[in-house]
Amino acid sequence: MTWIDIPANSPFGPGNLPLGIFRAGDEDPRVGAAIGDQIIDLAPVAHQRDDSQVFAQPSLNAFLALGRPAWQATREWLLDLVRNDDNRSDIEPYLIPQSAVTMLLPFEVADYVDFYASEHHASNVGRLFRPDAEPLLPNWKHLPVGYHGRAGTVVASGTEIVRPSGQRKAPADDAPTYGPTQRLDIEVELGYVVGSPSTLGSRVAVEDFKDHVYGVVLVNDWSARDIQAWEYVPLGPFLGKSFATSISPWVVSLDALEATKVPLPPQEPAVLPYLASDELTNFDITFEVRWNGQLVSTPPYKEMYWSAAQMLAHLSVNGASVRTGDLFASGTVSGAEKNQRGSFLELSWGGREPITVNGEERTFLQDGDEVTITASATTPDGTKIGLGEVTGRILPAN
Repeated sequence: MTWIDIPANSPFGPGNLPLGIFRAGDEDPRVGAAIGDQIIDLAPVAHQRDDSQVFAQPSLNAFLALGRPAWQATREWLLDLVRNDDNRSDIEPYLIPQSAVTMLLPFEVADYVDFYASEHHASNVGRLFRPDAEPLLPNWKHLPVGYHGRAGTVVASGTEIVRPSGQRKAPADDAPTYGPTQRLDIEVELGYVVGSPSTLGSRVAVEDFKDHVYGVVLVNDWSARDIQAWEYVPLGPFLGKSFATSISPWVVSLDALEATKVPLPPQEPAVLPYLASDELTNFDITFEVRWNGQLVSTPPYKEMYWSAAQMLAHLSVNGASVRTGDLFASGTVSGAEKNQRGSFLELSWGGREPITVNGEERTFLQDGDEVTITASATTPDGTKIGLGEVTGRILPAN
């Protein structure tokens, strides 16, 4: 319960309270917490707290660096603010309509790593590109496959995406050509935001995941499939991925998602000890993908094969350190059904099965197209924890 008026079906109920960075008019950017269709301006509300300055910053990095005890204490403080009617007179002057502000990139991205954790997605891609071979490569069920992306091109939701250009070579072509991608795609992903760093040469154990990761954001990892197909052998994705990755403005804490956890699907064969735990979980999150406003897919996160704790353990097992502001993403989230596929590559089956969008046939993105991804997690009692949205519109190539 809360004394704040919250619209029906709001993604940001009193048990959520995600954090983000907003700008009101010409004022300096600072930290806010979402509640209903409003924002609590935390900088003035927190003026008597010892850590008040972290809420006056233009990114969440200073707050993220405080570590898990401070994250938990802040959540308890926020919950009291919105649930205790005695706080009403102190907080109401600092409630701002979300419609009156501009949301910015929530944190400065230190490093960006993208995984490939959905068995359904990996199997679909294998069938598309290796139809005469096993869909999964031999290593896939032994380790969370991933690659290092480009932190400097992670952008805030709403940023327009310029169609990238690069080398492409279709199988029937004699030589590569240069030009704008003709197979521009999306990838529906969940991103994990690192707060507490680790030491170079050490590793983060599966059991220590929550000591390092504060929360999650929605990710759209835009992909130029024709550029990617020509370049990725033998070293993996590069220019087909690095031009832009969009993230949602609100960071939802792991504590807010705690009640939405579900068991991880069985992993066969058994994983190596550094990836093993009796407490591996997923979140019961369902995404919705809208292409020019039309719902085209509803990928379920609970079916992901690799857990986020395993991704972080594998990322650091060689001694690679993690830093405050690191972002690592799940890879494309896809389910078993066609309407649960998290990329247009899969939905159109490599471009061979067009999708009807508002009466027009589509395979890959055209200039002017807009994609919006939303998501919510569900608790056992039916409470929804919204993750907000990430959106982007395609501009012509330069």
